[in-house]
Amino acid sequence: MIILSDSPHSKTPQELYEIYKSSSSGITPDEASKRLNIYGLNALVEDQRSLISIFIGQFKSPIVAILIVAALLSLAMGHNTDSIFIIGILVVNSILGFFQEYKAEISIQALKELTQSHVRVIRMGLEALVPSDEIVPGEIVLLGEGDLISADIRLIESHGLQIDEATLTGESVPSSKESDTVFEPETPPYERRNILFSGTHIIKGTAKGIVTATGEYTYLASIARSAQERSPDSPLTRSLAIFSKRLIVVLTGILLIVGVVGLIHGLGAGDLATILIAELVSAVPEGLPIVVTLILALGAYRLSAHKVLVRQLPSVESLGSASVIGTDKTGTITQGFLSVKEMEVLDNDALKMCAALCNDASEERGDPADSALRTWLAAEYDLIRKHNSRIFYHPFDPKLRMMATINQDHEKKERLYIKGAYEALKKMALNSFEELERLNTAHDKMASMGLRLLAFGISDKKWEDPKKWQIRIVGLIGFADGVKDGVTDAVKQAKSAGIRVVMITGDNPVTAQVIAKEVGIWQNGDTVLNGTEIENMTDEQLGSTLKTCTVVARALPEHKYRIVKLLQKEGEIVAVTGDGVNDVPALKAADLGIAMGGGSEAAKSTAKMVITDNNLGVIVDAIRQGRIITANLRKVIFYLLATCFDEILLISTAIIAGLPLPIHATQILWINIVTDGVTDKTFPMCKEEGDVMTNPPQRLEKQFFDRWQVARIAWVSIVNASVTLAVFIYLLSNGYNYESAITVSFCIIVTSQWVNGILAQKEHEPFLRNIKKSLTINPVIWIGVSIGIVLQTAGLYIFPSWLHSVPPTPEMLGYIGVATAAIFILIESYKWIEWSLKRASRR
Repeated sequence: MIILSDSPHSKTPQELYEIYKSSSSGITPDEASKRLNIYGLNALVEDQRSLISIFIGQFKSPIVAILIVAALLSLAMGHNTDSIFIIGILVVNSILGFFQEYKAEISIQALKELTQSHVRVIRMGLEALVPSDEIVPGEIVLLGEGDLISADIRLIESHGLQIDEATLTGESVPSSKESDTVFEPETPPYERRNILFSGTHIIKGTAKGIVTATGEYTYLASIARSAQERSPDSPLTRSLAIFSKRLIVVLTGILLIVGVVGLIHGLGAGDLATILIAELVSAVPEGLPIVVTLILALGAYRLSAHKVLVRQLPSVESLGSASVIGTDKTGTITQGFLSVKEMEVLDNDALKMCAALCNDASEERGDPADSALRTWLAAEYDLIRKHNSRIFYHPFDPKLRMMATINQDHEKKERLYIKGAYEALKKMALNSFEELERLNTAHDKMASMGLRLLAFGISDKKWEDPKKWQIRIVGLIGFADGVKDGVTDAVKQAKSAGIRVVMITGDNPVTAQVIAKEVGIWQNGDTVLNGTEIENMTDEQLGSTLKTCTVVARALPEHKYRIVKLLQKEGEIVAVTGDGVNDVPALKAADLGIAMGGGSEAAKSTAKMVITDNNLGVIVDAIRQGRIITANLRKVIFYLLATCFDEILLISTAIIAGLPLPIHATQILWINIVTDGVTDKTFPMCKEEGDVMTNPPQRLEKQFFDRWQVARIAWVSIVNASVTLAVFIYLLSNGYNYESAITVSFCIIVTSQWVNGILAQKEHEPFLRNIKKSLTINPVIWIGVSIGIVLQTAGLYIFPSWLHSVPPTPEMLGYIGVATAAIFILIESYKWIEWSLKRASRR
């Protein structure tokens, strides 16, 4: 068994022949078969989860746990309709989650598709065509234009080789490769110009090489392994998990106290069980999972109108929680293709001639720079080429850093046209000193702008020997991947919302910084990191540097992944964009992976969201929608918890005080229908309150349960319970029978929860401060309350005995009205105080 080299880029071809027991004539078919048995197929493999394990995993969510408890309690209380409805929601959610997760798990299959092809190999000196999954280490392969690279290959020979490595680096500019150079072992992958990586493909040129790694041993496989890591739970799921644990602790404490007090008061086991079940029914916000699902589903539908496709529902809320956006440069911030940005012209006609003739671009294909020149010349491109036929072609040579053509015009006059690196053309230039000084100045200026530069020259002299070419440089052209419309505004919006934007790119630091500065991501004082620096940093050093870093250049997939994990360690909610195979590990590790619609299947299969318009502006707009969704989630959580705890406080206080139950267990279930059941479903329709993009993102533990939210829940619960109990005690003390008193307290709880639902539509200001907005922010809430009023009226006057109540008299209705008004005043007064305190703190 041969030992695969871990740094073939640092070895000569002869050294690799010895290591891999091969030669320029290749290996024998028998040896290939033996190696195939040892190293396996040249394909990516992974440990696949069974369908059963994926399905069972859907029941581990705290949301599902709450649903199960609610269903069992409803069933225990004989409320079969509620139980069936909740179980139905549970089944639907689990099936949807199963298919979503199963689809995410096929991301590795998409990676496999990148390497399925056939390869020309040399075995025993003869050329053969074999399936790409059957090539083995030590194989000698022949490659040409358009070929897909299916293994890691060390070049032995190369001729004008240009490789598209966008799937690994994310950059649209091809990489030049050559076979002669030997690099240091620690050279990063993007600088290994003598290596072809699996998953890339050839744009130009031909090559011969030796296979150094196949299947699970390739660089692509290391990316695939990272993609198998489980994605983190959404902030909503984590927040609800925290809430569930706290609710269990609080509920256990309350039930213990009530149980002990009940025993002390001499309650029988049956009565005590009824009380405790009533407490449990009150405590479980069974409507919460249903409403959360409705809000997320409606949010996903709305996002689709904003060019965002949601693959996993909880990710809708993740948008609103994002505190850091790790974005690609190419295709997200920039157009994703080169265009002519700057020029220094010495001879305009000659420059255009050279740009058109020393060019291989066509309508269907072409090098990015060639295509940019074709676009720049427009109709002149085809016209010039039509009247100047090519008679000689010198393909791009990575060593000489130039390409050339000889063309003949209609008068049979021949001329050499050449383009390439300015430093290379300057060595053969016959330009005057003044012209060269002018070109030097222009070159340095354009280089400082991060532009990709090409020089253009012509010659009418002899050109048999390229080393003796003498030319006149006629101009310089600087190319740039232009910034997309709206990106600068999007960055500005993100920053005003307290969201950090970090550009993570495979491009060089100069270009990356220039683009980042242009759109407002990088500012004076910000740090620019590159891949080499990241390699030499500890996690502590990198974590500290990331606090001021806004640009990461020459980033490898493992760097992007590491950055995401370190930001999460600091408590950040990280959204990451990506479109290539190189982005898969970071997309999987991020709180919210966002793939580009035009990206690779691997990226789209891994991401939780896909945007159809590859633009940072779309992402920031989606974050606005996500924040509106998060705000509505926060409101409905407040409403449901307040309605649960006011019932718990009412029952617990009555038991501890030695009073009869002020509300019956059956009435609690009815309350859940005429209040929560008809009002909480309207919260998803609530409009944006103020400008959500002017507020900083909330930390995970404060997203739904910060001190303002907790205090508000406590106040509303105490007010509702206290007023209801006070009226209940007053009625019992003033000659009313128990049925009348419990009817009034039952109705006060219902009306107080309607009032709370209406007031909860606006979190950040009181109801009376802007009455028009209060009435219109969610028109659907009025429909919900109206339905509740109809149902409550029917229950009280048509079937009151089912609800352990009596039809209210006008006097009883008066008590209900006064108590409801008192509750409105107390809650509204608190909201004025909270609004004033927040306003003062902002000042």
